[in-house]
Amino acid sequence: MITNKCKHCLSRKRRDGTVDYYHSMLAATIVVPGQRHCLHLMPEFIETFDGNDKQDCERNAAKRWLGSDKATSVAHLRPVFLGDALFACQPIAERVADIDNADFIFVAKPEYHKAVFDFVESSPTQTIIVGGPKRSTHTYRWASGVPMRKDDPVYVDWCEITITNASGKITYRNSFVTSLGVDAGNVIKIVTCGRTRWKIENESFNVLKNHGYNLAHNFGHGKNHLAKTLAALNLLAFNFHNVCDVLEDLWQRARKKAGKRTSFFSAIFHACDFFIFETFQELFDFMLVRKPPASLQTSAAGP
Repeated sequence: MITNKCKHCLSRKRRDGTVDYYHSMLAATIVVPGQRHCLHLMPEFIETFDGNDKQDCERNAAKRWLGSDKATSVAHLRPVFLGDALFACQPIAERVADIDNADFIFVAKPEYHKAVFDFVESSPTQTIIVGGPKRSTHTYRWASGVPMRKDDPVYVDWCEITITNASGKITYRNSFVTSLGVDAGNVIKIVTCGRTRWKIENESFNVLKNHGYNLAHNFGHGKNHLAKTLAALNLLAFNFHNVCDVLEDLWQRARKKAGKRTSFFSAIFHACDFFIFETFQELFDFMLVRKPPASLQTSAAGP
């Protein structure tokens, strides 16, 4: 049994009897269709709580996040909450409904949402078909007034996209439940928004884990909240860098010259290992044109 753990750790037992201890979090992320950059909001940590026999989970963390000021603080943005099939349940839908100006688009799957698909398959649906790239065909189907469960349900709208290639083979299919009213005028936009959830994985967590932030690395448990603090600082750094990617010209040019994000971070590390830069201007001047810090230039010129 691994003993490197703290009181907030989650655990999982392996087949050989050993136990892994780990930390996890629900990291709410702002994404926009067609926009490469994304921003993290304050996460909700999935952790062991005193007095709880049952281990915490993503769904419970989502309920806590939606019921806190973390969610209400973005209500003025009229957010549409995205999530995979795990979150397409009535308790989560009800939490979103309690937030002013908020809606949701969640993935729905036949194996997990029987009431939804029983209704859809036994009721009339509407369809539009449009052409896609490389002679593909995009078929959009939708229905309104769909129950999320059999007993005392919340009613939602349902939509589906099916993509077939030029030879008629299905290359992609996905379905969503949403609190937004779906019609012929907005079904494509709603599906596009629903599919934008993948940006959270591709543009955020893939970068955080594999491109210089080492989020999956164990930075240490500490005595109480160290692991959570370090994870939150990691997300804050990611946000800061994304803002610089959009707004800071010197940062953008240095990033472009370095190429990969990991190479950019490495260049900063090695530059600061050899020289002391009084400003970021000096640092990026050095990275771009190998112009040494002002202190070295003064020393070289003599008294």
